[in-house]
Amino acid sequence: MNSTNLRLLFFALLLVGGCSKKTADNKPVQGAIPVTVVQSTSRPLELVEESVGTLESLTDPTISAEVSGKVLQIRAVAGSAIREGDTLAVLDSQDVELARKSAQAEVQRVGILINNQTRNLERMQQLRQKNFISQSALDDAVAQTNALRNQVRAAQAQLALAERNVGKTRIVSPVNGRVEKQIAERGQYVKVGDPLFQLVTLGSLRARLPFPEKFSAQLQRGMTVRLSSPADDRVVSGKISEIRPMAETNSRAFDVYVSLNNPGNWKPGASVLGKVVLGEHPDAVIVPENSVVMRPAGKVLYVVNNGKAEQRVVQTGVEQDGVIEVTSGVRPGEEVVVDGAGFLTDHAEVAIKSSEGAPPPASSAVSAAN
Repeated sequence: MNSTNLRLLFFALLLVGGCSKKTADNKPVQGAIPVTVVQSTSRPLELVEESVGTLESLTDPTISAEVSGKVLQIRAVAGSAIREGDTLAVLDSQDVELARKSAQAEVQRVGILINNQTRNLERMQQLRQKNFISQSALDDAVAQTNALRNQVRAAQAQLALAERNVGKTRIVSPVNGRVEKQIAERGQYVKVGDPLFQLVTLGSLRARLPFPEKFSAQLQRGMTVRLSSPADDRVVSGKISEIRPMAETNSRAFDVYVSLNNPGNWKPGASVLGKVVLGEHPDAVIVPENSVVMRPAGKVLYVVNNGKAEQRVVQTGVEQDGVIEVTSGVRPGEEVVVDGAGFLTDHAEVAIKSSEGAPPPASSAVSAAN
């Protein structure tokens, strides 16, 4: 045998020795596939459906002029924080002041007339008792007195209206909130009904969440909804307060409304993520999502037994946040391959690099989309 053949034989023997299953100290050697494993676990699993919607103000009144006049002062601008009763603007009150003075004068005038007519009626009643005047004359005096009394009431009502109009020249906020839009400008003449300010309330909000029509039969009033906003990391829980009975014509989605108290700096018009809890699986078997791989037999995962990967065909349920529910094929507490599962076949030898006690702690709320 020549030297070349001897060298080839030597390398072949080295390769055979390198493919042995274990060394003398019982450690895996080259040939076993390195993997990480995690124990499957059983825990309650909420089924949720997500929707991205919009925050709305429960109250967003448009403040309009109730009397005509020129805008003398603007005391609030867009973005101003306001309290109920704060003055937003002041209108010229000269015209309504003159109307009030005219109403006061009319009340005084008819007051004098009714006083005089009352005394005249008393005299005529005395004359009638002595039969000095006819009954028809007395009746005329009574009618005139009643007419003047009605004039007094009308004049007093006009005075009250004029005094009320004087107060309307000061435009005040009816709510606590913020000025969303300033419409009126200083020096502008406004008529009754002209819009002056757009306000929004911030303490109480409403989330409008569109959902596909396939969930119309599952969503009910009173269901729990978890809301989160890009504004901060807080999660606010609320209840479905209203479900729109008709779907949108274009999207075929229908709106669900959730009322909530503003947790801080959430603002109307901003986006909001809502998760509606549709139900719960009390004893769901959970594994990491990337432990389930596709094979010709279907969805499988690999369970480690005695250093080998045992292929299990599984049925899966809901999934989200890195975990997946396994409805059949694996039991709680079994060691399931995570990293390296895509390189395995049934009965392949494995070398465990690391092991975790349970799937990564994901949110217990899992999507019901599957």
